[in-house]
Amino acid sequence: MFQHTMSKLSLFSTLSSVEVGQHLYWKIGNYDVHGQVFIVSWIVIFVLLAMSVLGTRDLRRIPGKFQNFMEFILEFLQDIAKNQIGEHEYRFWVPYIATIFLFILGSNWAGALIPWKLISLPEGELAAPTNDINTTVALSLLTSFAYFYAGLSKNGLNYFLRYVEPTPVLLPINILEDFTKPLSLSFRLFGNILADELVVSVFTLLVPILIPLPVMILGLFASSIQALIFATLSAAYIGEALEGHGDD
Repeated sequence: MFQHTMSKLSLFSTLSSVEVGQHLYWKIGNYDVHGQVFIVSWIVIFVLLAMSVLGTRDLRRIPGKFQNFMEFILEFLQDIAKNQIGEHEYRFWVPYIATIFLFILGSNWAGALIPWKLISLPEGELAAPTNDINTTVALSLLTSFAYFYAGLSKNGLNYFLRYVEPTPVLLPINILEDFTKPLSLSFRLFGNILADELVVSVFTLLVPILIPLPVMILGLFASSIQALIFATLSAAYIGEALEGHGDD
């Protein structure tokens, strides 16, 4: 009985340990990449692709439960893009906003729901890709490229006039804003996901049975909110870039 209890405590201790800053490095050319991020990202992408194929291979006029669910997700994501970008231009950007939202949501939930610590690696540990700052910075830079592309494709070089409006005095502040947008997006997502995993790990270590479950449920809710915030802000930045001189 004592050995059985000790083995359970050992398991909970393993689940609650967090190796912050430890990574499985893969050598690709001259670069070292975080292998555990790629592994979980590929799993998330595979699940999303599989759900997309299964949800669209047999479309019917009277949809079943799964088709209803997929249509609800699509309408929800279309509403995000429409509300932030505008009714006339949102359709082009729905695939990007939807991809960003679904990948972040899938990554966050993968870290919250799957006991990755049961899978041992030579170094580091499997976890949500979004608890790695490199992933969140990459996603944020994609959004930056997207809203620059949106502004330049619609307004041409006139897009840069926004830096000196309403007065040239604001030029440094407007330029600085383009640096703070990806920084705020990346650090907000990274910080919240890492903090959530650390909180769950600490509670699992201190109170192994009762407390972690409601904290994990709260973590799932917070993870969903973070995905929604990232997608909504991305759409808002794109919508802001599409405004202005192209409409004059």
